[in-house]
Order: sequence, then structure tokens, then C-alpha cells
Amino acid sequence: MGLENFISRLCVQTAVYWGSPVDDGYGGMTFADPVEISCRWEDTLEVISDAKGNEVVSRSAIYVTQDVDERGYLYLGVLDDLDSGEEADPITIEKAYEIKRFEKIPALRRTDDFLRKVYL
Repeated sequence: MGLENFISRLCVQTAVYWGSPVDDGYGGMTFADPVEISCRWEDTLEVISDAKGNEVVSRSAIYVTQDVDERGYLYLGVLDDLDSGEEADPITIEKAYEIKRFEKIPALRRTDDFLRKVYL
């Protein structure tokens, strides 16, 4: 069994993911339409380095089955949990958190099998 198959069996939770973050030129961000993804969400405090090398505290570590974008957002739940119109801007959602770091680690002796981990 490959690493990705193993992780996908552990990813029994659902999260809403907003990717493709782009600066809107007015101090805000725009995102792609939200999608539901499989995950394993672990609430744990951990000190990590962000993309700029700054040490920050991560509130959650999440295993996912697909690549995600740093500065995108994740929300533990499904699209139906969100109020109408709320899904357009994850920054306004109380329990949607910015992705501070995304790691994609290849399995030993494999170039097509990865462990994907997100820090919020």
C-alpha cells in the first residue's frame, strides 16, 4: 500500500478549501470558488516557520489528499454548513483559517507518492 493510499484512508473528515489566493489590489484577497476536500484535522499548537522564515504558532495540523495553496483557507465542515453568500469570502467566516504552510513530502524511494500536510 502506498503512502497516499494510507493517508486517504485516514482522511475521513471533510473541509472546505478556498485556493488560488490573489491580492485584489485594495488590501484584500480573492479566492477560487470553495470546494470540499478530504482531510484529517488535528488541533494542536506547534511552532513552525512560515514562507518568509518567521516563526509562527500553528493552531492545527491537517493531512490532505491533494495539493493546496499557502495563504488559501480551510474550514472544518462542509459547504452546507455555511450561510448563503458566506462562502464567497473565507476571511469573514469565524472558523476558517489561513494556510500558513503546506508541506509535500515524497515517500521513500518513490517520486509519485506524497505526504501532504497543512499548518493553519
